[in-house]
Amino acid sequence: MTHVLVTGGAGYIGSVLTQLLLEGGCAVTVLDRLFFGDTLVDLRGNLKLRVIQDDIRWCPETVFKGIDAVCDLAALSNDPAGELNPEKTLEINYEGRARICRMAKKAGVRRYVLASSCSIYGFQDDVVDETSGINPLTTYAVANRKAEESTLALASKDFTATAVRQATVYGLSRRMRFDLAINGMTLALHKNGSVKILRDGTQWRPMVHIRDTSRAFIAVLEAEPAKVNGEIFNVGSDDQNLQIRPLAERLCKALGLPYVEDWYGDPDHRSYRVSFQKITDRIGYATCETPETGAREIFAALRKGTLTDGPTTRTVEWYKSLIQWHDTLQSVVQRDVVL
Repeated sequence: MTHVLVTGGAGYIGSVLTQLLLEGGCAVTVLDRLFFGDTLVDLRGNLKLRVIQDDIRWCPETVFKGIDAVCDLAALSNDPAGELNPEKTLEINYEGRARICRMAKKAGVRRYVLASSCSIYGFQDDVVDETSGINPLTTYAVANRKAEESTLALASKDFTATAVRQATVYGLSRRMRFDLAINGMTLALHKNGSVKILRDGTQWRPMVHIRDTSRAFIAVLEAEPAKVNGEIFNVGSDDQNLQIRPLAERLCKALGLPYVEDWYGDPDHRSYRVSFQKITDRIGYATCETPETGAREIFAALRKGTLTDGPTTRTVEWYKSLIQWHDTLQSVVQRDVVL
């Protein structure tokens, strides 16, 4: 039985990946700060799951005991969040993940998959693939580039290291996010009957369902080492390179709702189309889900009341709240008590 360490395993993607690994018969150790609460509470009864509340910047080497493979998803999770504190973003998303990779190799772990992002491509006129030049426009993207470089530099015959550049993710999760394009559009349609579109709507963005990107991690873990070692793979599908405004129209049609626009924000300078052919050719991976599927699942959960848009569903705002509460507590706590 394979024992997988999933850093960030209680997060948006990590919690879905954790469940799929458990369903596939793996033992899973999750390392997570639990910033967004204990999102894995309904899985805690599974004896193959262990959850460690710790941080990739200072966790001990003992977390790697008995570990065969690592899926490293721990990070401040998007471009806006990365700009809250660029220094901390580099400390966590680059230095922290580089540390985990070094420790994993030293501990004798055989497989390592790093979560990266297609946002590393920045603004591009042409369709890009893994051989194209990158154009990281944000601290988050720069940290991903640095983490990729440090991870792949450690690849060897005894340590299969791979980076996966994920498209923009959508779909249901235990740690739900409504600060992602399709998820946010679906929430707005549920609440207001209009679809929120980030200006100017012509920007291209590749999309991937959360179950599909989770399956990609597993596909890489299960692939022959020679096919994935030292490699970068874009994760998504060519037919889900989508412009934001036409995407909004598709979602309204899928949900049977009239198309009513609600524009917001400054024009988005991130625009890129991505080729996903390499991962298909190399290991036979292909996506299964569509934006329509993802939107319908989210919309149905919202209508049933099993999903809400609580404060943890917006990453930047939640991080800001945590920082504010920390500062407030520091100013009032005496002798380790508030009251």
